[in-house]
Amino acid sequence: MDERATGLVLRVFPLTETSSVVHWLSAGAGRIGTVAKGARRPKSPFRGKLDLFHLAEFSFRRSRRSELHTLCEVVLTESFPNLRTDVDLLDSLARATKLLTRSTEEQTPLRAEFDLMLELVRRLNGGGAGEFWLSVFEVKFLASQGQEPDWAKAKLDPGTRAIAAKMATADWASLAKLRPSEMQLRRLAGFLEPFILHHVGSIKPLAKRAD
Repeated sequence: MDERATGLVLRVFPLTETSSVVHWLSAGAGRIGTVAKGARRPKSPFRGKLDLFHLAEFSFRRSRRSELHTLCEVVLTESFPNLRTDVDLLDSLARATKLLTRSTEEQTPLRAEFDLMLELVRRLNGGGAGEFWLSVFEVKFLASQGQEPDWAKAKLDPGTRAIAAKMATADWASLAKLRPSEMQLRRLAGFLEPFILHHVGSIKPLAKRAD
């Protein structure tokens, strides 16, 4: 029986001359890998629908022998075209993706994580500053995993600690009004990088785009 889900495309890469592997993030199915048979053919029904960070409704048939399942149908919902023109935004999303994949298991529900990633994609596509929204994502993601730093004891100046604590608790719309300085953002990023490295591991960016 086919299963249906709504998901973000996290990664796409060739499997054969005609087929691709597509990794998804969805709320109910979690992180799941699928094979899009014939996706690389010019007249494939998947053509134009399977690019990084596309949001789509998709159906798949689970494999009994592999963790790669058969992709059956894709209905594109949002394509976020502004991301295709800014390498820095894609780099921010690559780092967020790496953090997510290193911190979660495959094929388990990831509702909070899906909501966070989708919000990050929408904020960046809407013209948001990548460095700022990536820090928001990292702070909120760490909190969702029970790994939030103790901001009161963090080795940061009081202003930067206050900004980080606000990022952890406030909604995204409220955070859009926050105006940290470039120095504060650099200090926060400089704190988060070794913290994540210690608790999660390296999150060097993934390849920015599949062939």
